[in-house]
Amino acid sequence: MNALALSIVLVHGGFVDGSGWEAVDNILKKDGYNVSVVQNPTTSLADDVAFTKRVINAAPGPVLLVGHSYGGVVITEAGNDPKVKGLVYVAAFAPDKGESVDSLIKKPVPGAPVPPILAPKDGFLLLDQAKFAAAFAADLDPKKATFMATSQVPWGVAALTGAVTEASWKVKPSYYLVAKDDKMIPPQAQRGMSQRINASVVEVPGSHAVYMSQPKAVADLIEKAAREISAK
Repeated sequence: MNALALSIVLVHGGFVDGSGWEAVDNILKKDGYNVSVVQNPTTSLADDVAFTKRVINAAPGPVLLVGHSYGGVVITEAGNDPKVKGLVYVAAFAPDKGESVDSLIKKPVPGAPVPPILAPKDGFLLLDQAKFAAAFAADLDPKKATFMATSQVPWGVAALTGAVTEASWKVKPSYYLVAKDDKMIPPQAQRGMSQRINASVVEVPGSHAVYMSQPKAVADLIEKAAREISAK
């Protein structure tokens, strides 16, 4: 199978929307890939998996699923779809069966920064706007990071606590990009998850918003995954 026959489906994480994938999308499309960007409501894991599966079903041919942050939970569950041939985790959670973001963050790495998540209101979470840039997007243009803080998408507690029923990485090839300067998901935790899922790993200097600050590195890993999966 030609690598370009794989459709790339990009899944965003919590507090943001799919527009952050723009630079990665541009690179992949320039290189000839069919790309779709999921706009998940991030209200619950079940809702987000349903939204992602609709995009998978609409994509031509087999699919390579890519998830950032909480999007890693979504692709772990949605990746059980038979059209999905591989998974790429970008500074993302990679849960096992029965795990959620909530369960994965209950035992933080000693000395790791604490994400500035405010107390839930009406079942939704937000990051402290004043601390958003330093925690999430320290290597982006300050004006961009400020706008991201202002335009946050409320993240549902039901998404945070949604547990995976079957972990697709157990049966499908996986790739992982570690963001070495991440203040939301500690790099040590990312390395641990990437090793557990037996992923092919690259490490890149970058904040949690590495998919925006280092789009070429992210696109390079996605294309590597596409080539290797297509060659199998």
